[in-house]
Amino acid sequence: MLAMTIQLTFTAEIREDLNYQRYNHPIPMVQRRMEVLWLKSHDLPHELIARLAGVTENSIRDYFRLYEAGGLDKLKEVNLYRPTSELDAHVMSLEEHFRNHPPATIKEAQHEIEVLTGIKRSETQVREFLKKNSICVAARSA
Repeated sequence: MLAMTIQLTFTAEIREDLNYQRYNHPIPMVQRRMEVLWLKSHDLPHELIARLAGVTENSIRDYFRLYEAGGLDKLKEVNLYRPTSELDAHVMSLEEHFRNHPPATIKEAQHEIEVLTGIKRSETQVREFLKKNSICVAARSA
């Protein structure tokens, strides 16, 4: 059974924009997408495009689908998953509490956070949370 090749059309203007964006876009992931589409605009086989761009054939198909769905603007969208902590909702109250009652150790901070919020986190998670939010001296010195 023959694999279907995705057929895309590119105007001279789009090719020119792809060529520019593959080197000048500030996000490397977008540069890679533009490179893949630029190579596709030259009618290269998918296997060769994947090898030249250093991505899988599944990735190039994903890029082609993005282009089909919204053109170059869709290729420029980057939706990175950034997890958030349940503790983020308590930053202000924890900051105030630790300003008034500075913990001597991370273990102490861990216990106080659990008592105040009901959220149990490991010492490492507590240390990182406190450092990220610049909350207490114990986190900075650890």
